[in-house]
Amino acid sequence: MLFRTQLGALTHPAAFLGGVAVVVLLIVYGTRSDYDELNPFVGELLPAGHCLCHASASIECSTCLDRVNLPVANPNTSGLGDGWEFKYGRDDGNEGLEPDQCGAAFPGLFEDIDRAVKLRRKNHIQPEELSSMKMYKGMVRAMIYNGELYVMDIKCKGEDHRKKVLAALSSIYRSMVAMTDRRQLPNIEFIFTIEDMADDPNNPLWVLTRRAQDSEVWLMPDFGFWSWNVEGIGPYGQVVSEIVEQDADRDWHKKQEKLVWRGKLSFAPKLRRALIQMAKDKPWSAVRALRWASEESMRADFISSVDQCDYMFIAHTEGRSYSASLKYRQACRSVVIAHKLQWIQHHHYLMVSNGTQQNFVEVERDFSDLDAKMDYLLANPEEARRIAENSVKTFRERYLTPAAEACYWRALFRGWGKVSFTPELYEMTGEGRRLRGLRFESFA
Repeated sequence: MLFRTQLGALTHPAAFLGGVAVVVLLIVYGTRSDYDELNPFVGELLPAGHCLCHASASIECSTCLDRVNLPVANPNTSGLGDGWEFKYGRDDGNEGLEPDQCGAAFPGLFEDIDRAVKLRRKNHIQPEELSSMKMYKGMVRAMIYNGELYVMDIKCKGEDHRKKVLAALSSIYRSMVAMTDRRQLPNIEFIFTIEDMADDPNNPLWVLTRRAQDSEVWLMPDFGFWSWNVEGIGPYGQVVSEIVEQDADRDWHKKQEKLVWRGKLSFAPKLRRALIQMAKDKPWSAVRALRWASEESMRADFISSVDQCDYMFIAHTEGRSYSASLKYRQACRSVVIAHKLQWIQHHHYLMVSNGTQQNFVEVERDFSDLDAKMDYLLANPEEARRIAENSVKTFRERYLTPAAEACYWRALFRGWGKVSFTPELYEMTGEGRRLRGLRFESFA
């Protein structure tokens, strides 16, 4: 009788709604909390959000690395002659490499551009597609015409958006002015977003990241290659220079034999809390959550991108979508340990998880095999060192250099131009002919 009475109370509409409200409040608390410790029951309630725990992309192009430095037979260059090869220390900062040099230096870097071109080869992008696209916050409509960059429309939300938009446009402009004659670029019109996720990935839009199913979007380099206005970061090249400078004093065997990670849990609570849980109380763990709003947490737990290179192992997790911190971790002579990634960036095709070219260690998205992988790496330090060296050679010294970024941008312009309409520089209005955009120099 008592049981029936209690059951009746639970099925009462008011009691049911009250229970739902409690569950919702617990989920909101769990997703917004940045504290390491969380009640296990609340942890079970957390939704996966945009980082689904059992979804990942497989895009590896390990064979691309086998083609590195195949000589250019007849390079279209001035005075370099036959057999040109990319050399770190000479060419990595050259943002004006010719197309054939780019192809020889960075095989595999343009895989996603080739994919997007192939998709639209028989169905070219039309002006109506761009004009019908809703402009969400963080989106920019721009045009390259006769070698000049024009800004046509922009939607920003606050200072953060403004800085990221300016950084992306500056990177585009930098890749253009490095050319001997930028008028050789195709005349193109395009829309890009600096948001972590495209609001509508079913449109021909330039984005920072995509999932495997987002076939219509085109990948562009992260705005952080110009500069990321976050404490302890700044221009990517500056961070890399500091890492290289300190590398001379960092002996591999003197690195801390621990796995380091710092991040904000609420960006991907289910995913990042799994890392926290699997690393808890492990002797190899230097995994901590950061609470950005807490001076105490930032003072006690913050480690700069440069100082994280003092550790043999660096964990990487996705955030709201991708995480822009990966490129800084790949600049270290350390082993990057990343879960199976769902969000693809333009250079991810060069991430190799096994074999002689291996340049990172991959674990499951729930980090269930993290302990076993760490035990193996610690027991085999020379193999760990080989993976770290491969990472430096692949990313810091080649595919994430200024030369590679500039080559990618120009390949993106050319690829887009192959399957897109040719824009008009002027439009007719009731007041006569009017320029359709503002030159970047004036906008900046």
